[in-house]
Amino acid sequence: MGTSTARPAPAAPTANSRPGQPKSVWAVAFASVIAFMGIGLVDPILKPIGEQLHASPSQVTLLFTSYMLVTGVAMLITSVVSSRFGAKRTLLAGLAIIVVFAALAGSSSTVGQIVGFRAGWGLGNALFIATALATIVGAATGGVARAIILYEAALGIGIASGPLVGGFLGHFTWRAPFFGVSVLMAVAFIALVVLLPEAPKPAHPTSLAAPFRALTYPGLLLVSVTALLYNYGFFTLLAYTPFPLNMGTYSIGFIFFGWGLLLALSSVVFAPKLQRRFGTVPMMALALALFAIDLGVMAAFTEHKPVLIVGTVLAGLFLGVNNTLITEAVMEAAPVERSTASAAYSFVRFAGGAAAPYLAGKLGEHQASLPFWVGAACTAAAVAVLVSGRKLLSHMDDHAPAAHTPAEAQAITLGDED
Repeated sequence: MGTSTARPAPAAPTANSRPGQPKSVWAVAFASVIAFMGIGLVDPILKPIGEQLHASPSQVTLLFTSYMLVTGVAMLITSVVSSRFGAKRTLLAGLAIIVVFAALAGSSSTVGQIVGFRAGWGLGNALFIATALATIVGAATGGVARAIILYEAALGIGIASGPLVGGFLGHFTWRAPFFGVSVLMAVAFIALVVLLPEAPKPAHPTSLAAPFRALTYPGLLLVSVTALLYNYGFFTLLAYTPFPLNMGTYSIGFIFFGWGLLLALSSVVFAPKLQRRFGTVPMMALALALFAIDLGVMAAFTEHKPVLIVGTVLAGLFLGVNNTLITEAVMEAAPVERSTASAAYSFVRFAGGAAAPYLAGKLGEHQASLPFWVGAACTAAAVAVLVSGRKLLSHMDDHAPAAHTPAEAQAITLGDED
């Protein structure tokens, strides 16, 4: 990292002075929306896949597990790849991989094949997602905090629209959502080729060991373990809930669309306001505590579909607030390049979250409410971990988000070391 020489803080931009974003930022944001659609796209078609391919819930939920596990492990090499080949080539490689493996998943004839192709999809997803955040941070106007909000907005819109698109296309055949993502990713690929300029590569390529070294900083490790635990609850909700709901593809799609809509709204609108008023760590802890309670209520009333529907949609409100704040916490938790911090954090949280879908499916085969109880317990443990180490993140609210300069944002993307 660069030396800590003092620099004057720029004046905070006013509502009337916000500059527009470059076309390249919107191109990456659009591609991010499509990438995040892939997370919830399969929700409405989990049951049809299981019924038509004669697979149990735990076998079907492996679609999430393989995707998340490979995404998490591949996060370790994203900084290495982008620092050697450049952000644009890395983004395009990620999109190309998703185009191919999404199409192959739609062409599959067994659950095992879909699980395998979803793993390949996860590799492309890792290359794209990690590089997209750094690219948006570096190219967006208005500083790091605003860039993160833009990224979280893309995440929320993608997660919200994924189940809706999956439900609509899945009504015709479970294969259609996979082919739909492949086509949309091809469009995003063309958009990036045309609109995204090639940024210069950093002078010093990132080491493969850099993410592991980053995790030796207590603040980043604290945030990563917190994310690992609450992601168990997150992916239990996402991957398992369609089974006890036992509804059609349209219905599941609209329910998770409502969840994603609240997630996007709270990420962009509520999270910044609540952070300014109450502080980063207190709001993260409260949001996670409310999510744990929400899962507990769903566990207690698993047989009542209205409770599951309301609980699922309401979870988006809590997760959206937490997602924005924890992403910013990662950017500030350790004195390392932020792309490296993001890779280290994502490795822990995605690899940890990968276990949830399969275990939830297995537990649900014995008792329908058990996955929600376990998810609630893991999320409650995340709150305990966060609160116990809150002093490690006390610096988060010592400065205004606007204090980041455009030059600093560019250094995040390029890995510049002064």
